[in-house]
Amino acid sequence: MTDSKQYSAKECFDKGKAYHDGNGVEQSYEEAVRWYRLSADQGYADAQCNLGWMYDVGRGVEQSDVEAVKWYRLAADQGHAGAQCYLGVMYESGRGVEQSDAEAVKWYGLAAEQGNADAQFNLEWMYGGCKRVERSREETAKLYRLFADQGFADAQWDLGLLYEYGEGVEQSYKEAVKWYRLAANQGHTGAQCDLGLMYEYGKGVKQSYEEAIKWYKLAADQGGIEAKERLDHILEKIIHHDIWLTRRG
Repeated sequence: MTDSKQYSAKECFDKGKAYHDGNGVEQSYEEAVRWYRLSADQGYADAQCNLGWMYDVGRGVEQSDVEAVKWYRLAADQGHAGAQCYLGVMYESGRGVEQSDAEAVKWYGLAAEQGNADAQFNLEWMYGGCKRVERSREETAKLYRLFADQGFADAQWDLGLLYEYGEGVEQSYKEAVKWYRLAANQGHTGAQCDLGLMYEYGKGVKQSYEEAIKWYKLAADQGGIEAKERLDHILEKIIHHDIWLTRRG
């Protein structure tokens, strides 16, 4: 009877991990790889991810970016957050695959949604990097959209700004409002303030002091200085308007 038939996928993985860590057995990367492979061949995502890592760094096997990507992808396609993050790294660096920021952001985003801290950090690092590197406005807009589509609030706000002022995209107040709202609903103070401005002046939405005050107040309550100034200004404007109407009456 072969080992794969004698032991379940989980048991094979546990044996691989024991050899990997030297827990209760003599440490051996080669044995770890053997047991991980037996488990991975049965579709066990943890084993597929770990086997990918062994190929990634060349532990117990000859280093191979292509094999690493193969196993990471099998686990990532099953929703394994760690493998999704590793696959994002491979796409970001162009190892074993054609370099692609779009694919990197996609896989980091999937892992980040599951709470993977490394993926969340990598997303923020990539986004910060894309802001530091000089690009055309059109290229910048495309990158911002990648992050915005993954729910990254800073990117949604920045994309809204590009639409409001027509930088790198066709100018559209409605699109600006759309992206401001997505970021504002995540508690982004800058987006909340800018959404308030859109309501105050009726840009891309029906003019509404009530909605403007709502968003200014949300931002001001989080310490937004500009939002506090806008809130004071609009309240003063409303008071003066009411006084003027009273005097006319």
